[in-house]
Amino acid sequence: MNKLHSELSEKERELLKIRRASGAKASQLAQMEKMLQETKSMMDKKTETGAEKKPFEDNMVSELEEKVQRSKRERRNSLHRTQLLESQMKTVRGELVDTLDHLQVLRDVLRRSQQKAEERQAAMEKLNAELR
Repeated sequence: MNKLHSELSEKERELLKIRRASGAKASQLAQMEKMLQETKSMMDKKTETGAEKKPFEDNMVSELEEKVQRSKRERRNSLHRTQLLESQMKTVRGELVDTLDHLQVLRDVLRRSQQKAEERQAAMEKLNAELR
């Protein structure tokens, strides 16, 4: 039961880590989207001064767009892992409940067996006393 409890705690810690990472990724994604909008805005405001600047700006925009897309994918993956861990945690909790119920049944059986053994022991001692 301790093993199951520690496994549940470990899953809960991992879930918290993923939730934190997911929040951080969402924040990072929002930041990147803001940067992308600012960059696009700056590019729209600037007049083209030469053919050399255009490829650099296009490259920078495409890199930012790639980062945004990567962050979106990572966020989706984090959310999927979070859901998976939550599902596993529910399963483990269910197993813990079942195990606890089974242990309680076994404890009751043991208690009854011990009580019967004590009664038999008392009866044996009584018979021994009568035989003397």
